[in-house]
Amino acid sequence: MRKYACGALFLSASFLAITVATAEEIKLDTISVSATRVEQKAIDQLAGVSIVNRDEIERFNPSRISDVLREIPGVWSQENANDPAQSINIRGLQDFGRVAVLVDGARQNYGVSGHNANGQFYLDPELVSRVDVTRGPVSSIYGSGAIGGVVLFQTRGVDDLLKPDEKVGAEQRLVLGTNGAGFLSSSAVGARIGGVADVYGQFLTRQTYNYKDGAGTVINDTGSEVASGLFKVNIRPAEGHEISATALRQNYGFSNSGSSNQGARFDNVLNTGAYTLGYRFRSPETPLVDLNMKVYANDTTMSQRYMANSPSGTYGVLGAVPGLSRIIYDQKTTGFDIFNTSKFQTGALSHTLTYGGDGVWDKVHTWDTAGGYGSAFTPGGERTLFGVYVQDEIRYSSWLRVVGGVRYDHYELSSPTTGSDGGRASPKFTIGVTPVTGLELYATYAEAYRAPTITETLIEGYHPFPAFRMLPNPNLRPEVAHNLEAGVNLKYNDVLKAGDTFRAKATVFRNEIDDYIGFTNADTSTLVAFIPGMPNSVCSRLPPAQARRMCALMPDQQYQNFAKVRLTGAELEAAYDWGWGFTTIAGTYVRGKDQETGYGLASVPPNRISGTLGFRFLDNRLTVGGRVTGVFGKSRRNLPPDQVDLATPGYGLVDLFASYSFNDWVRADVSVQNLFDKRYTQYLNYTSSAGMQAKAGLTIRFASH
Repeated sequence: MRKYACGALFLSASFLAITVATAEEIKLDTISVSATRVEQKAIDQLAGVSIVNRDEIERFNPSRISDVLREIPGVWSQENANDPAQSINIRGLQDFGRVAVLVDGARQNYGVSGHNANGQFYLDPELVSRVDVTRGPVSSIYGSGAIGGVVLFQTRGVDDLLKPDEKVGAEQRLVLGTNGAGFLSSSAVGARIGGVADVYGQFLTRQTYNYKDGAGTVINDTGSEVASGLFKVNIRPAEGHEISATALRQNYGFSNSGSSNQGARFDNVLNTGAYTLGYRFRSPETPLVDLNMKVYANDTTMSQRYMANSPSGTYGVLGAVPGLSRIIYDQKTTGFDIFNTSKFQTGALSHTLTYGGDGVWDKVHTWDTAGGYGSAFTPGGERTLFGVYVQDEIRYSSWLRVVGGVRYDHYELSSPTTGSDGGRASPKFTIGVTPVTGLELYATYAEAYRAPTITETLIEGYHPFPAFRMLPNPNLRPEVAHNLEAGVNLKYNDVLKAGDTFRAKATVFRNEIDDYIGFTNADTSTLVAFIPGMPNSVCSRLPPAQARRMCALMPDQQYQNFAKVRLTGAELEAAYDWGWGFTTIAGTYVRGKDQETGYGLASVPPNRISGTLGFRFLDNRLTVGGRVTGVFGKSRRNLPPDQVDLATPGYGLVDLFASYSFNDWVRADVSVQNLFDKRYTQYLNYTSSAGMQAKAGLTIRFASH
């Protein structure tokens, strides 16, 4: 498996690509807020922080969010090729809110349980302006449950369309792709109104089709269609005051289970909306007040229409009627977030004090006329999360920084049959030292708290063939993470020539989680049918002799607390830019183990390394370069005995991309992903990924001053 990663490193110096060309700031110099809520450059954050900006997003004309996150160390995406949903894995942690995902500040808590990730979100990458990622529980001030990290998606706005001196403009973007990549049309308009307001609107449609993997096999049901609308307005009624509002609506259509053959085939219509209203006040004259307030609402509804039975015939036996029977999942999430930052001095110490609170309310409803499995796997209920926090970043001279804080979380979970609640305080302490200019060392201890979700607590029913019974567990305890982390930030200019820049972040960590929640055998067993399509209720009515031939006593399954799991690893991200060229590298190493059994954690992805090399020409209108990714294999010995089938071989990928700006108004770009048409399957995915895909895009923009 090592030959793939080594080959990838060698190829990174050999393959070229072309991308949109501006001599923009090196990305680690981009402002980040995800680690501490205080605006600082990513390179200055005392944590594993990465930024993906719009220029990087456009390099490959991505069809999925997973394409956007591919180069971030410590970050993976689990996805089902039959479903546009995405689930983010950070340092081996995912599902049920372990990674907090926010879109324009609105928390994404939607999830439908099944054979895929338990916690998904829907977002077209063409809507995204930038992604701000913090790895590890150091960013728990962003809300309860973020024991793995936080991912902030900022959608596009007027600043992505207009230059600072432009007042009104419009953009039309078209992308065509081969091998299922399909067609994208995105239209945007925006205006700045007298310095007191700005508005932005965007509408897009995307159509993808069934793709072929690297072996030429058509993967069925991998196409989808989406129509999305985004509207933003910012109003500044007086100096320092800003009111903002965002409305995002997305409508998806797709069919699934046609290729994975994991169950019955359904036709899906998903409607999701996110709405935010915010207020901010800040002024240089009032350093004690930098106030942010936001309220938001998310509403996601998935309607699944039963189309065809699974090979086991289970749904048909239970009375599901093709074309008529449906499963409807509806989740509403509402929340608020309010905090203030005060800056002041005490003697030789400068303080940046941040304090605030947030709350989230989840309501889940499931309607099922297709056999009852949907309502069993994703039960209805309500959950409330609430937290308050305070954090102080103290600076002494130019060589010492200390960050201390504490967050208190409380949760309540209820259904018609049961309920639970709890609370805990989670401390955080970080120290950063700069012994020489350009080098900063830091160490962190941070705790975080994740309450059980509705599904983990209330799931109840029978699994289709192979059958077993699933039991609820109202006695689940929340997870508590204890994270030790150390890192180094490197920041140098004029290294090899005047005007060049070098940035690098390296991090090692050990995250121990008490009472980790996982799906495992219960202490009880139930007699269930082992004949495909046979209802389990028959087993209790058969004579004993006949029951022994048609049924089996199988262990029940439920979500339970494990005593402790440990995740360890290291990450590296580096970038060097010398004006007419640039290169980046990102690497990830993660190991996870159940401390009680000694088995590895199935959620821990394989190690990965990637590199990009590029050159700029023609006054930065043309840039040529290339990206190579090497993924190590996931061996059976790193997996629990009942999940060794998840093992995957290593692989290497080469991608090319190209862009040329004719002028300020017209840009054309092309990209090729999986250049050598390699057949591979990403870890935790059920189907092989697409073979070679080529895409071509054209962007036309108009603006006036």
